[in-house]
Amino acid sequence: MVGIALFFISCNRDVVYSKYITFKDNEWHAKDKAVFDVEVNDNQSLNNISLMIRHADSYPFSNIFLFVTTKYPDGKVLTDTMEVVLANGKGEWHGSGAGDIFDLTVPIKKNVRFPQTGKYQFIFEQGMRQDPLQMVMDFGFEIKKSKE
Repeated sequence: MVGIALFFISCNRDVVYSKYITFKDNEWHAKDKAVFDVEVNDNQSLNNISLMIRHADSYPFSNIFLFVTTKYPDGKVLTDTMEVVLANGKGEWHGSGAGDIFDLTVPIKKNVRFPQTGKYQFIFEQGMRQDPLQMVMDFGFEIKKSKE
């Protein structure tokens, strides 16, 4: 029993930041930004950054486009657009499913070092033509220490 507890404690030690935003009525409105404020104290270690998306089987698309804004501690702001593919060409969902709910973790950056210490802000907006975007339940952001 103690071995199991130590395993879970050691796994969680690698997590720098992890948070989910839940959307009311499973609708992500274009005006609703998923904002993650991250305090970075270590700019020497390598990190892996992932997005987590929880959606229903009835989500009407095989992908989701996101507008991503990163605000650095020194005030610098970068904005980009990214596509997250949720299903393969046959319409089979990526990730794991329980009933009609699917969870997908998407690595977006590997082995990155934050250039500065201080507060970073990561802002995600859905960039799909449908507003509100139906059947998206949760959107998460996670930073873990790299094991490499």
